[in-house]
Amino acid sequence: MSGKNPKLILLGAQGSGKGTQAELLCKAFDLEHISTGDLLRWHRQHHTKLGGKVGRIMAEGLLVPDEIIFGLLSERMNQHDWNFGLILDGFPRTVSQGEFLAENWNFDRVVYLDIPREVVLGRVLKRAEEMAAQGKRRDDDNEEALKVRLDEYYSKTEPLVSWYEAKGLLLRVDGTQSIEAVQADIRKGLGL
Repeated sequence: MSGKNPKLILLGAQGSGKGTQAELLCKAFDLEHISTGDLLRWHRQHHTKLGGKVGRIMAEGLLVPDEIIFGLLSERMNQHDWNFGLILDGFPRTVSQGEFLAENWNFDRVVYLDIPREVVLGRVLKRAEEMAAQGKRRDDDNEEALKVRLDEYYSKTEPLVSWYEAKGLLLRVDGTQSIEAVQADIRKGLGL
């Protein structure tokens, strides 16, 4: 997929390195980074009505319902600052969300950071400890909420991964490697 203005989806569990990989790609190729997690956290930090609603859901480790995410993402995508390429991070997580995307926007490839559940759990708990030591904390970085979120993620996202694979859009990358090795594999797999 070498070419101008790539539109990519980046899939992976919380703590898989999606944000880091997205930042590296965006900086190198001048892409817009759209993270549904960041959009949701913005609403929570700014105490919007939506923020209050999703805050309770996220604190329990549950996935935010489709109708909320569809509206939030549609609002963000309608800004069209991404026409020269983008990386969508944190969405979709289910086949129905993938179908929603396919009906509304075209994406070139889906990069899946494949990483075992136990590795993700260790990474996120370590990140939570580091952030707590700095006086920062994400509500969804506690062990109980994380376990619920990971169970839900893997049960709902594995069918999505298979769905994209069947469409020939999936690039599976070993997410347990170093940041640099993951980035190199993504670029090689995408022809960038």
